[in-house]
Amino acid sequence: QLEVELVPQGTIAARLRAAGNGMPAIFTPAGAGTLYSEGGIPLKYNSDGSVAIASPPRQTQMFDGKEYVMEPALRPEVSLVKAFKADTRGNLVFRGTSQNANPDCAVAGKVVLAEAEIIVEAGEIDPDEVHLSGVYVDHLIKARDNEKR
Repeated sequence: QLEVELVPQGTIAARLRAAGNGMPAIFTPAGAGTLYSEGGIPLKYNSDGSVAIASPPRQTQMFDGKEYVMEPALRPEVSLVKAFKADTRGNLVFRGTSQNANPDCAVAGKVVLAEAEIIVEAGEIDPDEVHLSGVYVDHLIKARDNEKR
């Protein structure tokens, strides 16, 4: 069984950053004044097609005359990240667009599993090239399949 919650990508990123920074929630204008903030969006259906679980109304707040929706911080139990290069201490270097969300996911996660295409000895990565400190990485895995799509 699966529950699905549709959330704008920018809101997910902000919620991850909030968790990584120790903030309990954020306010965003995305979804304000819509069914998203009012609640009632189906999250799970019964086998007969009726709605089993609907989204609850979200708390809103006015700032400078504009309505914002409060979103709780997103703190994953486990974060999976893919890096181009890592050292044996877990310091990670990302390539291309993987630099966008991977650091936020790692910093927010309670347990972080990092997969790296290349793993080098500690100290072999220039500190200025490190995108994510190894202090956030709990487990480092050598990638086997690095097919680019």
